[in-house]
Amino acid sequence: MNSDISLPSNRGNRFYQGVAATFFANALQAVNFLGDRFLRKSRHSLSAIEDLYRHSMDSAFSVTEAFLVTGAPHASAYYPRDFAWFYPDVLDPETIMDAQDAVRRARLLDKSIRLLLEAVRADVVTTTIVPAGRGRYLGVNYFSRPSDTLLGILAGLQQMISADQRAPSYLATSQCAHAGRLLLGEYGGDLKRAILQLASELEPLDDGGSRCLLCDVNAPRSAATDTRAERRRFVTNACVHTTFVWSVQLGIVDENELKRLLGCDLAQYKKHLLRLFGRDGYVRHSLDGPASSPVSSVALDFVSVHRGFWDMNDASERALFAATADLIIAEPRFRIPSTFHFLVSADNPRNKMIHKIAAPAYQGRSSWPTFNVEFADRMLDYDESSGSETYRSCAQGILKDIRTATELHGGYQELISEQGLKYRTWAYKGAVAHSWFPRFLSVWRRAYGSPLLQWND
Repeated sequence: MNSDISLPSNRGNRFYQGVAATFFANALQAVNFLGDRFLRKSRHSLSAIEDLYRHSMDSAFSVTEAFLVTGAPHASAYYPRDFAWFYPDVLDPETIMDAQDAVRRARLLDKSIRLLLEAVRADVVTTTIVPAGRGRYLGVNYFSRPSDTLLGILAGLQQMISADQRAPSYLATSQCAHAGRLLLGEYGGDLKRAILQLASELEPLDDGGSRCLLCDVNAPRSAATDTRAERRRFVTNACVHTTFVWSVQLGIVDENELKRLLGCDLAQYKKHLLRLFGRDGYVRHSLDGPASSPVSSVALDFVSVHRGFWDMNDASERALFAATADLIIAEPRFRIPSTFHFLVSADNPRNKMIHKIAAPAYQGRSSWPTFNVEFADRMLDYDESSGSETYRSCAQGILKDIRTATELHGGYQELISEQGLKYRTWAYKGAVAHSWFPRFLSVWRRAYGSPLLQWND
């Protein structure tokens, strides 16, 4: 296979959004999801973790793929945020099987991020891009405007640019890094415009004496837990803050430009968010609605993304993380019995009617392995910053149980029911999330000090 991954930008692509585009995108997605639910055949012939991983990588990064996706039924739509939440490190050399695997990953990452940058240039910054054939793409928001679309695009761009900074570096990853730097130069102006637009849309909230700019004061914003219908969520605003931080780190936006819009620097903006959402001594999932018990007020998506909101440098920040983590760990309703599979929340949240009918508990009383992986990684961040071993055994338990579930169910699952089974309703069954598998291996290596799988190139 040719290892040259340079891909010319496809200027023939066209992007559409609006009422008509949303109608057609919804129709395409409805047919896809229902078809997958009733026609997809379960294949469970593999059980060894190495065989499952190899199959997943061959599937996720197949040369026939046009974009990096989770897997059926999500393969017919493109979700920009996933590059931050679900596959934030696909070029980690510890997870790459061989040089050909590196080529496939680098090519697909390049193709995917290039397309998303073209969408930004066309002013299509939506939660979802639905391909409609012949270079035409429909931008649609499921189920509200995004808080983490630009975050995902920046995450993908960061992966490309840093691809040659870790050993062993493959030729394909070095070429990917060069391609990423070219893309940053070509599309940096478009990203800057979109990021400053996001900053200008924030609105002030005065709540209990704490004043802060939020992205979702008056209407919900979508994040990785996009079916949840609350406003004023921690996760959405943490995503916005991280978007600003990464844009400054990549040299896209000068922090002084953001400071003029935010009224403070990014460090102070973060303190405002922590004070607002952490005023009760733990991170409240949402400020929308009446107060409830601490356990019912937190959600696992507080962990945010890889190298994102939580840097753990400040003792008060670590204390707030630890208080929230301890609430989740100690509450039996937050986990599948006799496991370290933590649920997204102890109670099912308020969500859209379509999810109440078609996929109840989808992002409530269900366990998402990928959120658990990030929970484990934040625990390790805490231990590293505090010089302790407070959470390592819990992080290892999380990863061990994800390995067991992966082998039991014959693939890396999008989510698991609160009974520890594959998630399945009359209208939906969860995906086998092939592309999420590498992140699990990266965090396993960190937690255990040695890789779960090894290959000879």
